[in-house]
Amino acid sequence: MASVTSMSAMAGNALPSTGLGQSWPNATDVSASPHWHVYVFQRNGVQYVQVNDLNGKVRAAVASASGHFLALPIGSDAARVATPDEPQAATGSTQGEIVYQDSAVKVLVAPQCNGTAATYVAAGDCHDPIECSSRIN
Repeated sequence: MASVTSMSAMAGNALPSTGLGQSWPNATDVSASPHWHVYVFQRNGVQYVQVNDLNGKVRAAVASASGHFLALPIGSDAARVATPDEPQAATGSTQGEIVYQDSAVKVLVAPQCNGTAATYVAAGDCHDPIECSSRIN
């Protein structure tokens, strides 16, 4: 019953505005990968995408609004998040597994050169700030 309620909320484009940083937030897991949990939040026109590992450990999160991205200082891998605005933040490959994608945001997880950790890359393909801001539901 709870999953039906969560799915109904998501179907109505009502993203949760609380729970960011939690291991198991009260939000729908929207991961495109069976290897990660991904949760999306929205508040005041800003979209937040959080990546957790399969044990619920918060690994990284990014914020996106009007075509701009910000790596958030939460999660055990926060220092390894790259965005178009902060490409130097991460080292390693920028090719990896897509864990989340919508019309304005794509998040992928790429293995580090040593294979022990991951780099999180957030990107968008929107170049018009007015169009980008209208894509956030």
